[in-house]
Order: sequence, then structure tokens, then C-alpha cells
Amino acid sequence: MSCFAIDAEARVANLDHAARHVLRSKKAPPLLEKIKAAVTTARATSLPASALAKAANYTLALWPKLTRFLEYPELELSNNLAENSMRPVALRSQKLDPHRQRSKPEPKVAAILSVVETCDDEHPVREYLAAVLPGLAETPIHRLPNSPRSPGLSQNR
Repeated sequence: MSCFAIDAEARVANLDHAARHVLRSKKAPPLLEKIKAAVTTARATSLPASALAKAANYTLALWPKLTRFLEYPELELSNNLAENSMRPVALRSQKLDPHRQRSKPEPKVAAILSVVETCDDEHPVREYLAAVLPGLAETPIHRLPNSPRSPGLSQNR
């Protein structure tokens, strides 16, 4: 079983976030312990400068972020939905002017679209941006909360 299989089970059962949280909390930790043990073993048994050791160090350094889905059931394991929703914009941009000098606006567009894509019927885009953007420009990045929840909006999803 994988973490994706756990979430697939939740989707098939049409579980809400609270029930998905219970399912993840029950089934994912043993799986994550096995994965972390394998990564730790790989790091210990490989040369420090090897690609495997570097990958293991990277994975272990990001472990709290990789396991954050256990704390927040509304987080998806994959960003495929966001990627797929941005693809038409990228393709349209390329079709409009395929010979232009690229100033690399794609990361900015991707950031804006990722914020917009988190909106739903409960939080229309205009309301969402009005709640999030005003204080964001003056807020240092280290002061932003780690929570995926947005300030100023209801926490009900």
C-alpha cells in the first residue's frame, strides 16, 4: 500500500476531510516509518558524496514538509490538478508568440494560478485575493504561517 492508495481509498469511499484525516492517521504512519528507515539506511550505507547519499539527505531534510499531509487532511499528495489547470495557460502563451524573447514570466503566472486554483465555491477568487494580498507585500516571508490555510477566510472546507 502507498500513501496514494490510502487517498484513493478515501476518494472511493467519498470521505470528507475529517474522515480522510482519520484514515491517513491510521494507515500512513507505519508506511512512512518504513520509507524513512529505508532512506536512512541508504544514507548510512552509501558514500557521503554519492548521489544516493545526497538524495537521502535531501529527503530527510524535507521530511517534515513531506509528512505535513498528516496534519492537514485538505492537502493533496500530488500537484497534478494544479499542473493540469495551468497547462492551457502555458500552451496559450506559447501559441500567441512562439518567437518572443522569453523573460520567464511562467514562474509568476504559475504562482498566481496556484493561488487562484485553491479557491472554490465557498471562497470566490476576488474575496480570496482581497483577504490574502493586502498584508502580504509588507510581511517578511519568515513571518508567514506554515499552515496552508489562508488568513482572513473561514476555516470551514
